[in-house]
Amino acid sequence: MASKTPVGFIGLGNMGNPMAKNLLKHGYPVIAYDVFPEACKEFQDLGAQVTDSPADVAERADRIITMLPSSPNAKEVYTGANGILKAKKNMPDHLNAEFLCQEKLDYRKWLYLVTKTSTINFESLNMREIDLEWGQIWLLGPNILEPQALRIKLVDLNSVPSSKLRNTPVHQEFSIQCIISFVNGKQGKQKCQCVGAARAGNLTFMVGGVEQEFDAAKELLTCMGSNVVYCGAVGTGQAAKICNNMLLAISMIGTAEAMNLGIRLGLDPKLLAKILNMSSGRCWSSDTYNPVPGVMEGVPSANNYQGGFGTTLMAKDLGLAQISATNTMTPVPLGSQAHQIYRMMCAKGYALKDFSAVFQFLREEETL
Repeated sequence: MASKTPVGFIGLGNMGNPMAKNLLKHGYPVIAYDVFPEACKEFQDLGAQVTDSPADVAERADRIITMLPSSPNAKEVYTGANGILKAKKNMPDHLNAEFLCQEKLDYRKWLYLVTKTSTINFESLNMREIDLEWGQIWLLGPNILEPQALRIKLVDLNSVPSSKLRNTPVHQEFSIQCIISFVNGKQGKQKCQCVGAARAGNLTFMVGGVEQEFDAAKELLTCMGSNVVYCGAVGTGQAAKICNNMLLAISMIGTAEAMNLGIRLGLDPKLLAKILNMSSGRCWSSDTYNPVPGVMEGVPSANNYQGGFGTTLMAKDLGLAQISATNTMTPVPLGSQAHQIYRMMCAKGYALKDFSAVFQFLREEETL
């Protein structure tokens, strides 16, 4: 059997760690980097190659997966002094618009898989202030663009709002969004948080990009997830995720309100949850991730709301949903209210807790 080509993996945190381990389990050589050296030690012991920078990863790997928490982290990993785009094998010494218009782009030999625990806020990536090379993250893919189209795009980079950039025809970024897998094929329910799904290889990937690139990447994604869904053009993966997370936030708030009301009316919380879950009010927030302490085991509410999907991340995704709703003139009154609630939670000490802590937040608010 032919040996598998190396895969670069940058970002070995709570999500990246188990995902990279699953690649190793499937026989892929992993070339790893993390800003915290201690995160790399375990992988070195497992046989992975550990590098000193993202550029070193890019020199050695044919494909790269980044698992980063925020837009600034992504920008630094790709365009920093030792970023991916500084790798000599990837980028000519003197990259400029004239070169790109006159030369074949056949130096672009490998595929970026940009994965994140949360969506990237394109509004924060002010393209007018970013070096030309940053644009290449979004412009270049395995499918070489026509020089003329690329020239026009590079000229337009300074005038196209970043919120529109991802929907333009020559925007060839290949992005993958990753969320928790709600269904575990073996057990029927996925009771653990996103990290648990990553460990079990049960993540769901929502992918937006060129379909040929999706086909090329699918073999890697199936090593880390049980559901790999092609959503369509660039940006559709992110669109699916923010729609899902907006609904998740709304349903979690609704579950927390209903449980709190029932408790105030004298109902036992476990009994109320049982009734909800056999009735039309049943949802993932009530039967799999219940926000009331003592109702379920193995969820953040049973551990003082530690772990899981952070309130800050939920607030950010709800903010992105609001931006998208404004841009498309779509009314989302419940999504807007959910955004305000999670913003208030962040301001009142819940930023580092799981988003299901909205139950605790509501209980405290009623005493004020």
